[in-house]
Amino acid sequence: MRTAIVSGGNGGLGYQCARAIAAASPQWQVIIASRDLAKSREAERSIIAQTGNSHVAAMELNLGSLDSVRRFAADFAARGFPPIGAIVCNAGIQVVSAITYNDDGYETTFAVNHLGHFLLVNLLLRYLDDHARIVVVSSGTHNPDQFTGMPKPDYTDAASAARREPGTDPASAGRRAYTTSKLCNVMFTYELSRRLKAAGHDRISVTAFDPGLMPGTGLARDYRPYQKFLWNFVLPALRFIPGVNGASKSGNDLARLALDPELEGVSGKYFVGRKSVPSSKESYDERKAAELWDSSVSMVHLKPEETIFPIVT
Repeated sequence: MRTAIVSGGNGGLGYQCARAIAAASPQWQVIIASRDLAKSREAERSIIAQTGNSHVAAMELNLGSLDSVRRFAADFAARGFPPIGAIVCNAGIQVVSAITYNDDGYETTFAVNHLGHFLLVNLLLRYLDDHARIVVVSSGTHNPDQFTGMPKPDYTDAASAARREPGTDPASAGRRAYTTSKLCNVMFTYELSRRLKAAGHDRISVTAFDPGLMPGTGLARDYRPYQKFLWNFVLPALRFIPGVNGASKSGNDLARLALDPELEGVSGKYFVGRKSVPSSKESYDERKAAELWDSSVSMVHLKPEETIFPIVT
């Protein structure tokens, strides 16, 4: 058996991905990891009922808390699950009403979308099997050359992203924090792929995924009332437009990156749906990616015994 961990697997894109993996084979142990344990247990029961795969488990994971991420990794190790065949870094947040900070002192969107997953993956690397796949959910909003209606990312260094100030327009700052975090997702993907290959783990693959615009999902929970109405009731009717997808379609496309034998060994690539395409120019900046990695190591207080990679102190 193999284990697949899906962060944010209790709803929307993550739920559909977890369901697709569970349905693919009873040999997959699927872990639904989210901060809402009750909702994750509901998803667990639903996926078991739909797929007949009884190897589905809910576990608590709050990516906005470094302590919670470490507790999750320790709990995973203690429960003796099969080796990890897939980690799907799906959970994400978009805070647009204000710039907020988590208990660790970092801007919330950057903390959840990047730092939490960065720590999670590093803590779990030792439990991966030889052909494991890591999939990181990003967004087309990371690319300023692609019109999305969102402000372009403004990544200069990780410290600036983590300590972002609201300025005179907190809503705009919050939306920019989101697009910047999505750029970080892609840079992290490419840097992790490079480091795994350099360390001799070239059969472990890392890819980034853009699910497209998915109205109706929980990403708009912090929007204004009229924006929520558009997101939940108007935009879902436009799924006939290319790039506007339902959670089921994008969830199956996401699961494909973890499952499809034809993608064995494909690493350091960016997928929109089922197609590998170039990501933004900035996302290929290896200097920025290395700085993001090294700064993230410091921010999450990663210790040498917690990762398979050497840490320069």
